[in-house]
Amino acid sequence: MRNWKRMRLYIATCLGIIVTVQISLICVTGLAEQRKLKPGFNLFSKEQDVQLGKEAAAQVEKQMQIVNNKDLENFINQIGRKLIATPEADAKSFAYSFKVVNDKSINAFALPGGPAFIHTGLIAAADNEGQVAGVMAHEISHVALRHGTNQASKANLIELPALLAGSVAGGSMIGQLAQIGVGLGANSVLLKFSRNAERDADLLGTRIMSGAGYNPIQMARFFEKLESETGAARSSFEQFLSDHPNPGNRVTAVEEEIQYLPKRSYASDSGQIERMKQIIAKLPPPPPPPKPTKQVTGGTEK
Repeated sequence: MRNWKRMRLYIATCLGIIVTVQISLICVTGLAEQRKLKPGFNLFSKEQDVQLGKEAAAQVEKQMQIVNNKDLENFINQIGRKLIATPEADAKSFAYSFKVVNDKSINAFALPGGPAFIHTGLIAAADNEGQVAGVMAHEISHVALRHGTNQASKANLIELPALLAGSVAGGSMIGQLAQIGVGLGANSVLLKFSRNAERDADLLGTRIMSGAGYNPIQMARFFEKLESETGAARSSFEQFLSDHPNPGNRVTAVEEEIQYLPKRSYASDSGQIERMKQIIAKLPPPPPPPKPTKQVTGGTEK
């Protein structure tokens, strides 16, 4: 009888060891399967991304009202500096900059090479600083993964090499690209990303947030917030949903990505979000949006 009890104890111990080893193997395998994110095919160099971004940003600043408020500028730039200090942002290769646009719609966008623009409506809609940081990390990821010029490269495989050579010789890159219909219009390939690109920007943005000291769950919370809105409130962020198509199970994907990240305390929130909202509430109404500009393509206007 005693031998049987000892045998049962021995079997139970062995089973416990086997289960523990299997769980460990599952964890290791899971970590090994974390999605590797890297830029895709691209005819542009990183330097050309930066040149294009600077030229495009100059156009944006003529068309949109940039907010000149030191407190708002400092708030956004402090977040931006934390985010681009992470290795994933590759700040050595790109010329990141962050400006606030007086626009009530909930949106933000980043141009190739680094210039990013955050709408006042997005700051006003966020529940906390982490949610603003989440959107900014997402936009930084589009820059680091070079999604804009990747899409332009795929769409203009034949025409681009000669045009890019012309820009290296001293021409305006924006002017050269306009000849093949690559501009800053509403449907520009530089700003309209595929669902795959959105998925990768979500994942890399999650990693950037964590490295910068922001709880990446706030990115998921912001997406949940937008997706749950209905009625009149929904119209204020339709542009965001249009520019950032849901790759499917967006919140779940962010939550799963968090499981791969090192455990750390998140203490980057400055606690200034409510004061920023008060400043935004006192800003003068934004001007009406400019009329769409005609794009020059091959000597003809569209």
